[in-house]
Amino acid sequence: MLCVTALLSSCTSEYSRVYKSTDNDYKYEYAKQCFAMGEFQHASTLLQDLVMLRKGRDTGQESLYLLAMSQFCNRDYESASATFKKYYTSYPKGYFAEQASFYVGQSLYQGAPEPRLDQTPTIGAINAYQQFLDLFPDSELRPVAQQRLFDLQDNLVQKEYLSAELYYNLGGYFGNINSNTESNYEACIITAQNALKNYPYSRMREKFSVLIMKSKFYLAENSSEERKLERYRDAEDECYGFLNEYPESKECTTAEKFIVKCKKVTKD
Repeated sequence: MLCVTALLSSCTSEYSRVYKSTDNDYKYEYAKQCFAMGEFQHASTLLQDLVMLRKGRDTGQESLYLLAMSQFCNRDYESASATFKKYYTSYPKGYFAEQASFYVGQSLYQGAPEPRLDQTPTIGAINAYQQFLDLFPDSELRPVAQQRLFDLQDNLVQKEYLSAELYYNLGGYFGNINSNTESNYEACIITAQNALKNYPYSRMREKFSVLIMKSKFYLAENSSEERKLERYRDAEDECYGFLNEYPESKECTTAEKFIVKCKKVTKD
């Protein structure tokens, strides 16, 4: 333990001396050494001061890209995405342009929130990956970027599903004929239908369809007398459509039960 403590103290002392040094070439080489040794915070701090000084020099591109990678490896994803973007904007045909463009999206991807939260960063990551794919269609990183796009889109789909499910649950919570019940079931239907339109190949397609089918049925059940017939017919059609699209679904029994109940109204 004493040896480890002494080593850490020595490293900290050396870094402090380098940081205060006026020899910028030495500081730059030390920053690269820090990066190679995994001391990303030290590398990032040193490079912050050196990037502007090396602009226009042979190492200008390298220093800016190395700063971005240091921030990324240090999990400062917001700063990393901005620095990678700055690199690509400054050096669109630079040596690290392809990697920088990819890592703009990668940084935003790493900082993407869980589906329940605001998905603005997720949309930013999707746009960044899409731009990368447009700019570098033959890149070796293309498969990774495409998979990341699918993962991020799943986040957006999950967000939409949670919203639709919330409206559905609220409709059931009120459980009687009132404007809140109707509006919540209608909101569930609209949200789920929009999700299916925007993400037609989603793995959650069946789940959205279940919410739509159930919401239409319960909307009919909780409708005023003058609207019941119209809505039961719509619910019946939705159930038949569900059975045709998902004949092996566990919810087929539910759809068949709904059809029987709907027919009692629509046949009278």
